Amino acid sequence: MTWPFQSTTKIISVHIVCPLDYAICFSCFLKPLQEPDDFELSVAEELLRLESSSAEFKASLRGLYITAAKEVDCGAGRKAIILYVPFKLKKSFNAIQQKLVRELEKKFSGSHVLIIAQRTILGKNFSRGAKSSGLRPRSRTLTAVHEAILDDIVYPTEIEGKRTRCKVDGSKILKVMLSSKDQANVEGRTATYASVYGKLTNKQVSFSFV
Repeated sequence: MTWPFQSTTKIISVHIVCPLDYAICFSCFLKPLQEPDDFELSVAEELLRLESSSAEFKASLRGLYITAAKEVDCGAGRKAIILYVPFKLKKSFNAIQQKLVRELEKKFSGSHVLIIAQRTILGKNFSRGAKSSGLRPRSRTLTAVHEAILDDIVYPTEIEGKRTRCKVDGSKILKVMLSSKDQANVEGRTATYASVYGKLTNKQVSFSFV
């Protein structure tokens, strides 16, 4: 495949990368130090098409990029597409997320599209460098990252409450209550949400509306 690569060091875009990097047009779709797979190329191509053919997306997609795209099997013939984006661009993606997801789901029919920010989990033994001091940032703990992933998965629906149910066999299930104002649009997606969250965090979750 020659598109969108011109060489290992230069592509047909405004983005120039080093020999170890590969970049794709979507203004700057980039997956550092690893060659994109065929599925990621197809997602990048669709993002590029939206940016170049839609006046609505031309300005809003400029400067945005994704770092990875994965297709997840959710069972019962359902699939989900996870787009990973840099944390610093999360708010920019949120601003156009509903329209962008709707267009991508038209292209990848039968799949729900989710946008999740990439975050780093720091272990309990984390120690700062010599020039800094202090405790591990709470936002980098396992619990905080898992909570943030859940927020990303259900966005823009608001989470009204959570509770953890402990079963007699020792297993736990997180019960999440979503705002009922979005029930008509979200109810058919909750099984996908639960499956994706389980695969990313190894935790069981169920959704209801209040």
